[in-house]
Parts: sequence; C-alpha cells; structure tokens
Amino acid sequence: MSYLLLVEDDAGIRTSLVRALRERGHTVRTAANAMDGLQAVLEESPDVLLLDLGLPDLDGTTLLPMIRAVKQVPTIIITARDDEAEIVRLLDAGADDYVTKPFGADHLDARVRAVLRRAEVSGTAGPVEVGGLVIDPARRTAVLDGRELDLSRKEFDLLHHLAGRAGEVVSRQELLTQVWRQPYGGADKTIDVHLSWLRRKLGESADAPRYLHSVRGVGVKLVPPEVPLQPEVPSEPEVPSEPEVPSEPEMPLEPEVPLEPQG
Repeated sequence: MSYLLLVEDDAGIRTSLVRALRERGHTVRTAANAMDGLQAVLEESPDVLLLDLGLPDLDGTTLLPMIRAVKQVPTIIITARDDEAEIVRLLDAGADDYVTKPFGADHLDARVRAVLRRAEVSGTAGPVEVGGLVIDPARRTAVLDGRELDLSRKEFDLLHHLAGRAGEVVSRQELLTQVWRQPYGGADKTIDVHLSWLRRKLGESADAPRYLHSVRGVGVKLVPPEVPLQPEVPSEPEVPSEPEVPSEPEMPLEPEVPLEPQG
C-alpha cells in the first residue's frame, strides 16, 4: 500500500481525489496550502507527492525546489496550465511526471503506479559502470575517474538512462518519453542543452566526444572512451661490440745450437 500526499487548495477536487485514490488502495493525506504541504513532507516522507501549482500562499513552481532541497520525494504535478515551457522547467526542477486538468481517476492512479515502479527500480538497481564512469542510482551519484560529478536531477536521469542502454543508440523520442515524461513529443532543444551540460562535466565536447556520441537524425549513445594507443618506445640501438685486437704473431723459435764435442 502506498502513502500519497495531495497538496491541493480546491476542497471539491481534494475530496474527490482522496475518495478515488483510497478506493484504488492508496493511503492519502492532504494539505490545502504550500506551507502545510512542506511540513507534511518533512514529517511523513510520503511515497509520492501530488502537487497542485495554483496554491494560495505559494505557487507550486516555487514550492517544488524547496521540497527537493530537503527530501527526494517522487512528485507528480497537477496543473490546469498547458504551457510547454513551464512544464519543461518543472520537470527539469525535479518533477517526475505531470497530469493536466481535467483528468480521470484511473489516469492519475496509473501515473502514480508508474512513478512508484520507477522509484522502486531506481532504489534497488546497482551501480552501472561505463569505462571510468560509475553511476549509482540508489545514491544518485555519478563518479568519473574517482571524481564525483555535480549533476542536476535531470542531468543524472539522462546519464543514468543512457548508461542503462550503454553502447546502443537511444532515440530522442525515447529520451523525451522516459526521461522527460513527454510521450507526445516535446522540445528537442531541451535534450541538446542537457547533453551540452553533460559533455562539459564529462570533459568533452560534441566535436571531440569521449562518452556521449550523437548519431545524426537518430539519437545519442553512451560508450566507453576509446583507449588511446600507447606510443611505441623505440628500442635502444645496439652498442657495437669492440673490434677484436689481433693477437701478436708468434715469434719463431731460434734453432738449437749443437753442443761442441768435448775433447
């Protein structure tokens, strides 16, 4: 059974959502404003946060980073706004998914279950190694050659997704669907910007890639960097041996002088 926190100021919507979600097996706590919602996150640690943007005391776009600063709670944005740029900013700021009003209870329940599945997989999967890059989804850390990288939430999510498919070309549509949760398309420029930031932190560029390789018109792949060939060390020249000194010719023996006969 999952524990959900619903932050929604409209009493009618709040009541109907609580009833529908409880009927589907969830435990639900509610908050009618941003500060009560923040306090509930700190006290209760919900499995999923359902966050409305139009709150009376503080807009949800401001509340989300405040929550992220203290707790990594899977978050689904509930909004009547359909501004794509704002939705992209919210996803980049740490939201895991969003639903646009009006929506059905089954739709929201499916989104909640999907976020819970992703959180479970992320929490149990072991570190992924690609060359000198080690990505730990449980700790949400990425270490390159022994040095931890300072990554935003979406940069980490993008890198982790590519690492899970290391060596394969991942399409932009898949990245928009799986990383940005935009199944019906979105801004390709968002991917380009995040890839550029990642490359900078990995110490590479699009013109001189090491880990991140773009495939024009298809997508991007993460591969171990090629190991540069070590230059051959020239062998030391052989030292010529010293010429043999010819031996001195043997002197001929003097002939023996015959002894004179004794008289």
